[in-house]
Amino acid sequence: MNTENQWITTPVTADLLRGALELERTERGILPHRLPARARAQNTDPQLAMAEAQPAGVRLVLRTRATRIELDTVPTKRVYAGVPPRPDGVYDLLVDGRLTGRESVTGGNTLTIDMTTGAFDHRTGPAGTLRFSGLPEGDKDVEIWLPHNETTELVALRTDAPVAPVPDRGRRVWLHHGSSISHGSDAAGPTATWPAHAAALGGAELINLGFGGSALLDPFTARALRDTPAGLLSVKIGINVVNTDLMRLRAFGPAVHGFLDTVREGHPTAPLLVVSPVLCPIHEDTPGPTALDPASLATGQPRFRATGDPAERANGKLTLNAVREELARIVRQRSAEDPNLYYLDGRALYGADDYAELPLPDELHPDAAAHLRIGERFAAHTFAAGGPFALPEGAPDQA
Repeated sequence: MNTENQWITTPVTADLLRGALELERTERGILPHRLPARARAQNTDPQLAMAEAQPAGVRLVLRTRATRIELDTVPTKRVYAGVPPRPDGVYDLLVDGRLTGRESVTGGNTLTIDMTTGAFDHRTGPAGTLRFSGLPEGDKDVEIWLPHNETTELVALRTDAPVAPVPDRGRRVWLHHGSSISHGSDAAGPTATWPAHAAALGGAELINLGFGGSALLDPFTARALRDTPAGLLSVKIGINVVNTDLMRLRAFGPAVHGFLDTVREGHPTAPLLVVSPVLCPIHEDTPGPTALDPASLATGQPRFRATGDPAERANGKLTLNAVREELARIVRQRSAEDPNLYYLDGRALYGADDYAELPLPDELHPDAAAHLRIGERFAAHTFAAGGPFALPEGAPDQA
């Protein structure tokens, strides 16, 4: 019978973590990163720096007989000036692939963001402790998915039985890049983001390089995709290019070609799916930039609006419809020599009927229910028989 004094402390090492590209040792513990140091050194944008350090898709994966687990962490809580406090990030516990627990950690650092000016203020706080108990007896695979929207330093892992890395189960690795929607904005938890949900349905090991506000065709992100081992790849492109008003059509097409060229240097024959934006009515035919509606702050639900002029599309300003047309054209052109390159219109994942039923609460991001719907549709389109990520005929089912 275990007692409160029979804790085993295990160092958090790379063989116990999945979904991170690199681990940084900090003064307090281990900080998972979703971009390598070389890429981070080439980035000057605080938004991307924050996003890549939020561990979307990163999880501790253990083989153990433990029935109790404690994890000391230092979360970084985001506070938006003038907006009601956000709920704490959640940690999802999976036992042999089944969600069996969801908890949060209090304390930690605070990052205050003024959405009207873009200013950031960071304050240091204490570590907190995550506890899961009552796990079933016997050997089992245990996963703790870290909060997808809170930077999380891992300080100490304690269990009441030894832990070991989970052996390779033969599941294919799916590497995905996208915007805040792929990152998981407004999902209910880290296993409920649409990529995590789709990966579970498709029996794939997810590496999620979805970066809130930062799917901007950065060359260092393309190199990170190129250099990360994976058998399945997807890139979801468009909404951030439009809502930041980053480039015109003349630059967009060559930038997409260059991004795909770089990815193909590391994955010349793997299935590569290009996904265009899901429906976002404010930007379907109106260019960016996107701006916060200040009046919405008083309601407790921030809302965004497009500030561009639809007539400017004639001068090359990008809208979501313009992006979809260009992505479809590029994939058609390239697929003549690249038979493993595919295109998916994002409106097949979330379109006009979905917006009528499950509207975007802030006019940009799907809600928790829509995340699950997008994940289900992506899995049905992509992992099912005949889809770009379908298993070869006769291969064992990995779901």
